[in-house]
Amino acid sequence: MAKLDGLESVLEFIKGLQPKIAAQISKKVLMLNLEPLPVDSKALKGYEGYYRVDPGEYRIVYRFDPESDLVEVILVGKRNDDEVYKQLSRLLD
Repeated sequence: MAKLDGLESVLEFIKGLQPKIAAQISKKVLMLNLEPLPVDSKALKGYEGYYRVDPGEYRIVYRFDPESDLVEVILVGKRNDDEVYKQLSRLLD
């Protein structure tokens, strides 16, 4: 089981969402604790060690370090726009 970091940002994001959507996102984040690289995850091009998963209409961007067995949730955002990638670029630059 991996260590999970970044839950504060997830909780902040899901505050105003409908309960069903908040549950989808929460479940997916907690599942990353058990399986850091699920079959539906995709590596982000240009960002070594960064991945994304898409629960419903949302996207979770996270970093996984197999050496320390740490999953760090970086961002949660809408899936159908590029805003989450713009935010990621700003965070990492």
